[in-house]
Amino acid sequence: MIKMNNIIREGHPTLREKVPEVTLPLSVEDKALGEAMMTFLKNSQDPEIAEKYNLRGGVGLAAPQLDEKKRMVAVHVPSLDPEDETPLFSDVLINPEIVSHTVQQACLRDGEGCLSVDREVPGYIVRNARITVNYIDLDGNTQTKKFKNYEAIVVQHELDHLNGIMFYDHINKTNPFAVSPDVLIIG
Repeated sequence: MIKMNNIIREGHPTLREKVPEVTLPLSVEDKALGEAMMTFLKNSQDPEIAEKYNLRGGVGLAAPQLDEKKRMVAVHVPSLDPEDETPLFSDVLINPEIVSHTVQQACLRDGEGCLSVDREVPGYIVRNARITVNYIDLDGNTQTKKFKNYEAIVVQHELDHLNGIMFYDHINKTNPFAVSPDVLIIG
């Protein structure tokens, strides 16, 4: 079971590396890693389990955050309706690639956080509002998925980890809350 002490923190060199693609077909170890990453996200969103194991809530986790140099991320975005247990999106993305995006940009009103960053970093992180991603799932199937708004931001945050980019690299250094008027502010 992945716990917080398995997640490397900012300053660790792996977080700044562009990591290689996962070899296909998937090995038993790679499938197990993907499944463990997804289990961590689900556990981190379950109040009882999260409290028991002192897990910070997360909606995404990239393999490099576990010091695994592989192009693999898990994303589990719960429904915005607390009565609906069906997640907005939940999958492990292997060798993901953004194949298209809109000109429209968006950011989260409250900024972004990261399981590898133990501090608040104020500022807007402007990303594409809509993206299309090609990836391989844990069953070895090729998927093409369109994401918009919050889910698009989550996926882009995780894909940045595969290229050695931290979310705060996107913050305007001179004016952290400066955005152009056409940027969609979510939340």
